[in-house]
Parts: sequence; C-alpha cells; structure tokens
Amino acid sequence: MTALQDQLDEITANTRHLVQQERLAVGERAVAELFASGIEDRILPVGGVAPGFELNDATGRLVRGEDMLALGPLVIKFFRGRWCPYCVTELEAWRDLYGTIREREALMVAIGPQTERQSDFMAGQHGLPFPVLSDPGNLIAEKFGLVYTVPEYHRAYYQSILVNIPFVNGEPSWRLPIPATYVIAKDRKVLFAEAHADFRVRPEPEEALAAAFAHHSR
Repeated sequence: MTALQDQLDEITANTRHLVQQERLAVGERAVAELFASGIEDRILPVGGVAPGFELNDATGRLVRGEDMLALGPLVIKFFRGRWCPYCVTELEAWRDLYGTIREREALMVAIGPQTERQSDFMAGQHGLPFPVLSDPGNLIAEKFGLVYTVPEYHRAYYQSILVNIPFVNGEPSWRLPIPATYVIAKDRKVLFAEAHADFRVRPEPEEALAAAFAHHSR
C-alpha cells in the first residue's frame, strides 16, 4: 500500500506542474503565516481531555461523542472540506483501514465545517463508511484549538479556482480547521494528536492507530 504522504506529495507535485508560480506563492505565503502564528503549539495535546460533541451526520442524524466512546476508543479526523484533494485522499486512506479499526473495537468519525448536504455528496462519492459530521462555524474544531480564518489575499485564490468556502460551509466567516488527527480513549483522554499548519502534511493512519491500540490492549 502506498504511504499516504507519498500520495499527498504527488498531488503537490502535480499542482506545481499545473499552477502558475505567482499563484502558488499565495498559498505558500498563507501556509508560512499560519505556521508562524503558532497554531500548531496551541492544539489540544496528548494527555488532554477531549471535549464532548453533538453533531449531525450527512443524513441529519445526531451523533454524540459520549455514545461512541461508550463503545471504544474513537478516531476523530478533522478535515477542511470536500473541495480539498488532500483531505479526500486522506479520508480514503482511512476508509481502507476501517475494517481494521472496527476489528479492534474502535470507532471513527470525520468532522468538517461543510454543510450536511456537502458531507452527503462526499460520503457517497468516496464510499466513506464512517460518519461524516458537520461542525457549523467550526465550534467543535475550535475547542480542539484548530481554527483559523483564511486571509483576504488567499480568498481570491480560492475563488479563482471555484472553491466557494462560505457556500460549502453555509456561513460567511471563511474559517477553517487545520487538518488534524486525534485518537481519544474511552475516558476522553487524548492518546494521539497531530495537526499541521501545512495542509499538505498528514500523519500516516497506521501511526495514529498504533497509539489507540497500544492503549486499548493494556
């Protein structure tokens, strides 16, 4: 199986091949500024206590974190939106491991700011077997320390490639989460936490699962 990061690096290489240098520079500036803001240092860390959540899945059904944790450890994958090829590729990698997650008596959800309708499209298009939850206004992502506002100069780039984030998210704020992977124990303790200001970098799913299963089997 190809490592997730190798797949993501291929997307980056293709983008660099296709997109003009000055347009790429806009995204590079946004990533550098976000990293410099120190957001990675402020995320909810390993050993912290995960906040509860009650969010709707793609069908409008309410999903509660406490109900899922009653059954086993929980993988939470925060993603930006169905418009992000890196997020979709990452969620497909988790999809392919879902059988292993369930075998080990763990559960998984993906959480993003997009509307339920957008999540429904995405779950169907990519065959996602786990709940895709809508986090309106990024209120849950904010409790994990993940949220930032897309700067004005970067909004124009997104609009130029027909990514209308306010439309996808159903609200006008241009706020997004940095992509993050969490593994939460049944007692709500954080076993694994990784988030990157550079949206092109993601942890290998196997690394996150190793943290969950090492704890769960003790």
